Amino acid sequence: MKNLNQLLSAGIILLLLSSCVSTNKLTMGATQPARISLPSNAVRIGLINRSIPSEENKVVDKIDKILSLEGLNLDKEGAESAVTGLFDELTRNERFETITIINDTDIQRKGLGIFPAALNWQAVQEICDANDVDVLFSLEFYDTDTQVDYELTTVTIPNDLGIKASLPGHKVTLNTAIKNGWRVYDPQNKLILDEYTNHNRITSIGSGINPMKAVEAVIGRKEAVIQRSSNIGNSYGYDVRPLTKRVSRDYFVKGTENFVIAKRRAQTGDWDGAAALWEKEVANPDSKIAGRACYNMAIINEINGDLEKAMEWASKSYTDYNNDEALRYVNILKYRMNEKRQLERQLSR
Repeated sequence: MKNLNQLLSAGIILLLLSSCVSTNKLTMGATQPARISLPSNAVRIGLINRSIPSEENKVVDKIDKILSLEGLNLDKEGAESAVTGLFDELTRNERFETITIINDTDIQRKGLGIFPAALNWQAVQEICDANDVDVLFSLEFYDTDTQVDYELTTVTIPNDLGIKASLPGHKVTLNTAIKNGWRVYDPQNKLILDEYTNHNRITSIGSGINPMKAVEAVIGRKEAVIQRSSNIGNSYGYDVRPLTKRVSRDYFVKGTENFVIAKRRAQTGDWDGAAALWEKEVANPDSKIAGRACYNMAIINEINGDLEKAMEWASKSYTDYNNDEALRYVNILKYRMNEKRQLERQLSR
């Protein structure tokens, strides 16, 4: 009985608290500027691969020799896959007219896992002029490094009779690190628009009756590295797109009957109908109600994309009616207006 009373009391308290909530939450889409800001007239994009496999692998034993020899080719194929992934994503972007992979340039550096010196602007201009491109995306370095861990274990294999038997064996874990770096060159303005590094790791595990069999069991490692490299290039190409994110806002639903009715209109998607009722309360003699109405008018203007008008209403809610929520909202709108200016610069450059 005591537990029942406690549950009933808790339920009543929650009910009272929920009935006292004066705001509802909404979500809306907000456009962010692209992480990489390209000039608006950059519509022909060139891609180059400055990375070549490192030749620093040393032969220690038979297994390491296999991995080292594979690694030389893996770096080459992984880098090519990364550039192809970038090409595929940029091709899907409708703002560009042409995307060109440039293979006939001899400007390369050893694959050292770090950024080489940036290309000089004369070289960048010559490459762009020769290939009729406006901006140059460059894979500056690409390097894979595989660490091998050995462990004694028990493996299960079928014998001649088809019966599975447990035998002493070896377990091999291959931890492959993928390191790569990119630059974006703008020859017209002589600017490096972006410089970016990316580190990824792939783990492959295999087992067998001897170390070589264990390595043979680690199938799919190369395919996994190639696929991950393609995803890396794809993701880098996505960085030139403006992004739409979901943002949440609270709006007031209590104060007068108009707020109550406006809440129901908003819940059915009739935001303009809700705004018509909020606007009736902006001159309410009760300063608390007027402040809430002004705040909600800021919300509806942000929903409609008019951030300047939203700022006017939010500022009025705080300065004229001392609504603390409005001050926080003013700062949010300042941030959004700055993002909007960045986005407009990207579209007009």
